[in-house]
Amino acid sequence: MTTALFPGSFDPFHNGHLEVVERAVRHFDEVVVAVIRNPQKAEPLFSAAEREEMINESVGHHGNVRIVSMSTLVVDVAMEVGADVIVKGLRAVSDFENELQMAQMNRELSGIDTLFIPTGSSHSFIASRLIREIARYGGDVSAFVPDAVVRRMKGRFGE
Repeated sequence: MTTALFPGSFDPFHNGHLEVVERAVRHFDEVVVAVIRNPQKAEPLFSAAEREEMINESVGHHGNVRIVSMSTLVVDVAMEVGADVIVKGLRAVSDFENELQMAQMNRELSGIDTLFIPTGSSHSFIASRLIREIARYGGDVSAFVPDAVVRRMKGRFGE
């Protein structure tokens, strides 16, 4: 059985993230989506529990997806869930530089490889920080996030 770990802050989970999960489930027996609390980022819009719920509502129909929360090193979670690989999505070349450095460090720490899944051009510009900004100013984010996220964004910011 092959297990892939897809870590991220997912604040909020958007269609680029969804695309990575949808593609990963075709290649691995199990995909573990790990919601992380990144101390380098500002206070999250949604709690880890809320993010888990939104992700579950968006990808829970796949029988081989599991969602967990973490506040430790990605490699520790990878070993804890028995991951064979870490999966990361790439939107642009600029993502690659940072992700490559993390992949190399994670491999050095744990021996676990990272596989990169580039998003399609229709999702390459989507970023959670942009989704949050659009929603804060009353913009429509429904083209960029799954329905479960749209509902919570409307609940948080109103219609």
